[in-house]
Order: sequence, then structure tokens, then C-alpha cells
Amino acid sequence: MFISKELLTVRCASFGLTLDGAAIDRFDAYARLLVNYNEKVNLTAITAPDEIVNKHFVDSLYLAKFVDLRDGMKLCDVGTGAGFPGAALLTAFPTLRVTLFDSVNKKLEFLRLLVKELELTADIVTMRAEDAGKNPAYRETFDVVTARAVAQLNVLSEFCVPLVRTGGVFAPMKAPLSEEERRRGVGAAANLGAKLEQDEPYTIPDGSEREVLIFRKKIATAGKYPRPFAQISKKPL
Repeated sequence: MFISKELLTVRCASFGLTLDGAAIDRFDAYARLLVNYNEKVNLTAITAPDEIVNKHFVDSLYLAKFVDLRDGMKLCDVGTGAGFPGAALLTAFPTLRVTLFDSVNKKLEFLRLLVKELELTADIVTMRAEDAGKNPAYRETFDVVTARAVAQLNVLSEFCVPLVRTGGVFAPMKAPLSEEERRRGVGAAANLGAKLEQDEPYTIPDGSEREVLIFRKKIATAGKYPRPFAQISKKPL
């Protein structure tokens, strides 16, 4: 084993998640492939096995504590990078229907190799989120849309909420928010049709504090959103 089976098992059990042996084997293969691929493409600065478990896998899997991830649920990860949290969630819950968006194709080439090696299935798309939000194939089609450490919450909301179906969930994973970022983010999400239902702090094993916000999509997003990236950057909601 490349990673510690016991460490991953214990860390997940601490927030009520039980992984079977097949899932643990997939995570072991994920970590090994990540480190090897990272030698030619810069995917992560975290390469020690225990740190991969604690800072990537466990951090990603915490979403399952706050969102009910059911068989067949459509989940989208915006700005997925090396697959966190989306590919990690698929590794634990292989019956999810996962879409991974990123604008950097060389990172997605890693994920295409990963899902093939792990014998999983995912829709891996080289596309900016604001373009996906205008695309009828993706707009308002997902049960859950998440992102980890991508952008300020008000900007991230405009990237993500248009992708969420009415009644679905936008669940960004963030470092602890300032009151200003929270206020602006909640306001932006409301303009896009989503209401904050839960704001859940948690701590990953190295002691770093994190926060998951659960927004429920109440009404369809107005057709003018998401705006082009230049407008979002220049005048965020």
C-alpha cells in the first residue's frame, strides 16, 4: 500500500464515513498515480502519503457529512484541478454521476487517466464554468455543484449556481470566510436563485479550519447569468 489504510479508515470514521476495501484500494491507486504524474505536470504541492490522505482525500470526503450523496446523483466539481473534491468523491461513491470541469486540459488529462485506471466513469470537460453555465447540456442539470478553494464566494456563486437544478444544492468548500465574503457571497447566491441553508465549519486532521456552505436552489437562475468572465471579474455580484 502507498497510503496508510488505517489512517484513511480512522479519519473517515471520525465523521461517520465507512469505506469498503475496494474504495480504499482505489484511493491507494489514486495517491500513487497523483505522485507519479506530478513529476511531469504540476498538480499539487502535497505529495507525502499521509498528507495526501489528510489534506486532499479526507478534506474532500467531508462533503459527504453535510450532503446526502445518493446513488445516481449528478454531481459537478468546478475547477477540479487534480480531482478535489469531485474525483475523490467518485472514488468513494462510484455510483455518482460526476462531471469534472477545469479550464486547464493538462490537469484533466491526469483525471482521464485516473478514472480509466480506477475503472470509474466521469464526464471530464475542458471548459470554463461560466461557459458551462450557458451551455444547455449543463445549465441547471446538477443535483449538487461543489468547488474547493476556487474563488471568492460571490464570484464562485456566479460560476456554480447556474449549473444547479432547481431544488438542488450548491456546496462550496472554503477556508473560513470573513464576514464580508460571507455577506457578499450569500447576497450573490440569492440573486442567482439560491438560499443559504447551512454553514458548517469543520477541521481537517492537520488542524486547518474549513467551512462548507449549503445553498438550496429555490428558483431558476435569470438567463443573463453567468456573465462573461471579464464582467464577473470587473463587477462581481
